[in-house]
Amino acid sequence: MKNLLRFISLLVTAGFILTSCEGPRGMPGADGANGLDGKDANESCKECHNQTVVEPKLTEYAFSKHSYGEVSFDEAGVTGCTPCHTSDAFRYVCKNNVPSTFTLNTSTGKYSNDYAAVADKTLGEFTCFTCHSSLHTTYTGADFHPFTNIAPVSMTMWKGTKTIDLQQDGASSNLCAKCHQPRPLTTSTTTSNGDVVDYVALATTPSAVYYDNVVGNAAPNKVIPSYRTHIHYGAQGAIFAGKGGVEFTGSLSYTNSAHTTVASCVDCHSATVSLRAGGHTFRVRSDAGALTSNSAWNFNGCNVAGCHTSPMSATSTLWTATRTENQGLLNTLAAKINAVGAGTNILHSEPDGTLNLWAGLTTGNFDGYLNIYDPSTNPAGVWKNPGSTGSWSAPQKATNNALPVFPSLKAGVLGAMINFQLCLREYSLGIHNTKYSKALLQNSIETMTALGY
Repeated sequence: MKNLLRFISLLVTAGFILTSCEGPRGMPGADGANGLDGKDANESCKECHNQTVVEPKLTEYAFSKHSYGEVSFDEAGVTGCTPCHTSDAFRYVCKNNVPSTFTLNTSTGKYSNDYAAVADKTLGEFTCFTCHSSLHTTYTGADFHPFTNIAPVSMTMWKGTKTIDLQQDGASSNLCAKCHQPRPLTTSTTTSNGDVVDYVALATTPSAVYYDNVVGNAAPNKVIPSYRTHIHYGAQGAIFAGKGGVEFTGSLSYTNSAHTTVASCVDCHSATVSLRAGGHTFRVRSDAGALTSNSAWNFNGCNVAGCHTSPMSATSTLWTATRTENQGLLNTLAAKINAVGAGTNILHSEPDGTLNLWAGLTTGNFDGYLNIYDPSTNPAGVWKNPGSTGSWSAPQKATNNALPVFPSLKAGVLGAMINFQLCLREYSLGIHNTKYSKALLQNSIETMTALGY
């Protein structure tokens, strides 16, 4: 034990001796060069994230359907729908300049729509980053621009043969039109090749039979009518640009109002806030729901210098007369389209403003759909569904078979239906582009009259 203690003592003593043998220390070396000051992130962020810049926009955005709408959830995962319904897909088609063309599969003889996202880019609610592609790049106010898209918009409803290009206000309206354009109405992939319906042929041969109800769900019928035979909902861009309708020959020429080249979407939809409209609400009208309720309109965008010489208001003749005339034309055209049913309307009606965005725009509260039976989407439909019913239950088939056969449709009738949908669903009752809307409706009425309706 004593030997062990002596050994440990020797080790400790040796450690002290070795430590003390370092020798004298040298003089301190010269200081290194100063590094560059880092960016004060806190101060940079405050340029935008404050009570006068971003915070008001976020508050306004909470009232926008871009924020609280449910389509980003409903359509998530669908590559063909999400370019206009989810953030990731929208940014994908813009970044990759995805074409709106249709491609023929030479093996199947069928067309497919090229305007689609990829499977892993089909999610995401719309946020600030959806439209403002450069946010958090320099962390200054410069990041608000450029927008995700200001390039001319190839129209998918025309499979890329027509383009919307609204150059005013830095082409900012092209951002809106990228989504707010109609989807293509296509032919059946069962009885036809799935190509886009030829609008020019509808206009030039209006008396030709387009759908023959005796033939029904078979060739040569190219379109089989259903509840959802329509151009979808984004009619605003097409009407505003004066492109997209079935342009029948008639008493009115197809020209555009001043809005098409002078105003931008931002001018009116992001005007100075009034109540719950303007700014990043993107609303022109404060109230939500149907137009059957009282409305508070925001005319701040109309009344800026250089636009209307007389201040606009809800009682201005230019406002009321335009909307009244457009509504009258919609009602007249609806009556002629419904006359095809010989006493039973073929247009679907829905007075509930929570179910029909366009309730109140026509006296019949039409929504642009056809009143054809479908157990999922229109179980109260009054016309027999001429399409495939193979997946339906026996009671559903029995219900369908008890209904009257849907009437045959001439090309002019289908074209008039498309124009009705466009002018109804652009929502403004002609304000977006008065001259073009009026020409589509008036010439469609004249075409339907010439067809005997």
